[in-house]
Amino acid sequence: MASDRLAALKAFDETKAGVKGLVDAGVKAVPDIFRHPPDPLPQCTKVAAIPVVDLSGPRSEVVAAVREAARTAGFFQLVNHGVPEAAMSGMLAAVRRFNEEPAEAKAPYYTRDAARRVRYNCNADLFRTLVGKWRDTIYMDDVDRLAAGEEEEVLPPACRGVAPKYTAQIRMLGRALFELLSEALGEEAGCLGTLSVAGHYYPACPEPHLTLGAVRHNDPGFLTVLLQDGVGGLQVLTDVEDGEGNVSAAWADVPAVPGALVVNVGDFLQLVSNDRFRSVAHRVVANSVGPRMSVACFFRAKGATVCAPVVADGGGPPRYRTVTAEELLRSSGKQNGLRDVRL
Repeated sequence: MASDRLAALKAFDETKAGVKGLVDAGVKAVPDIFRHPPDPLPQCTKVAAIPVVDLSGPRSEVVAAVREAARTAGFFQLVNHGVPEAAMSGMLAAVRRFNEEPAEAKAPYYTRDAARRVRYNCNADLFRTLVGKWRDTIYMDDVDRLAAGEEEEVLPPACRGVAPKYTAQIRMLGRALFELLSEALGEEAGCLGTLSVAGHYYPACPEPHLTLGAVRHNDPGFLTVLLQDGVGGLQVLTDVEDGEGNVSAAWADVPAVPGALVVNVGDFLQLVSNDRFRSVAHRVVANSVGPRMSVACFFRAKGATVCAPVVADGGGPPRYRTVTAEELLRSSGKQNGLRDVRL
């Protein structure tokens, strides 16, 4: 019954201990509130063909590589990106350090108030979907702009001095990526907007086939820059040919490339590019090994920002209506994404 499920969700949420709390308690089976129906799409036997973009190459070649990757795969592995290895490993370590603290140390940050600049919980949409995903997350908004000292104390101790420096590096990288994408479209670079960080912690799961770390979704923002460890679990929806000319959709693993950052196009960028760039569905599977850590940095326009397709000369009519970033985010929250705003 729905009322029983809701009661179970509330009881779990009130522990403020997340999925990590279940694992620490010695859970041997995935609770019903975390069980997902089987996905009808098959698992591809090969890893996804994700392009590699090397930022150290000649400018014209880098622009061409970014254009092609955003046009075809919607994802690319970014190498020679300038973010120091120490900053990346330090950020992953901070996410792990925070999540592995005692529950009482994390509890003050546990909230479902989206207005909080720093917040921790198990699944921001837990009470909308009524099905849990096997992960806990610490969210941090624009933390690179925190003043040093007193204001930085809004961060958990595990993240102080680490998260602001890492996200400052990512903001600089984001600016470079925006310029490359703008050149690829033949347009002026726009505003970077807000930078939201999600530090995900995926504990090892006793029955990984019964749950997911993240369900199928498209990112609603402009661009996502993902740092992941070597455990793996990220998958993209791709087209697979059976050898007889038949093409069908399947899930393919995104490999964890040492030192690389994974970049993917969001719905906002697909809209403003008028479908010249692709926002691709992806998910995260649960693993029997772990924990897995990842840090997703989302570049998003502010809610009132108006987004409209940029139509190049000879590029055909607009394929989307003009909307605000907030409208697009609401559509994404209903799993409709760009369908609601397509002309």
